[in-house]
Amino acid sequence: MPTYVDPNACNACAGEHQGPLCVYICPNDLMVLDQDVNKGFNQEPEMCSECYACVKLCPTEAIHVRGYADFVPMGAAVQPHRTEDGLRWDVRFRDGRTFEFTYPSRTKPAGSVVPYEGFTEDRQTDLKNQSLAGDSQWLGVDRLPTPN
Repeated sequence: MPTYVDPNACNACAGEHQGPLCVYICPNDLMVLDQDVNKGFNQEPEMCSECYACVKLCPTEAIHVRGYADFVPMGAAVQPHRTEDGLRWDVRFRDGRTFEFTYPSRTKPAGSVVPYEGFTEDRQTDLKNQSLAGDSQWLGVDRLPTPN
């Protein structure tokens, strides 16, 4: 379900020094700033990978999704909303029934991530070997074995 921006709700993330956060976060560079109206928009919705990073970051919940016809038939609607622990999806069916569920997310507030937090590796010495960050954590060992 590709995203689109509601121009009535978008304020181009007023106060953000880098401009609209959706433009900053979109991994496919699909979200852009329309200079004429100073609003964000998805320039190629058909190329949207549906990661919803823009939805998670939008402070005004201006980003909506277009449901696929087989999932959201005419007259129905689905809309994600940001929450502390993920995305809350509101689904409204054609017959008026509603359904709500929350999809958990590990997304953290911008600027709050501590690089290598919880990793057991030594960042400096690991630059000289071929291990991947977090290898020992995922394997459940204190340190990785080294060749003799």
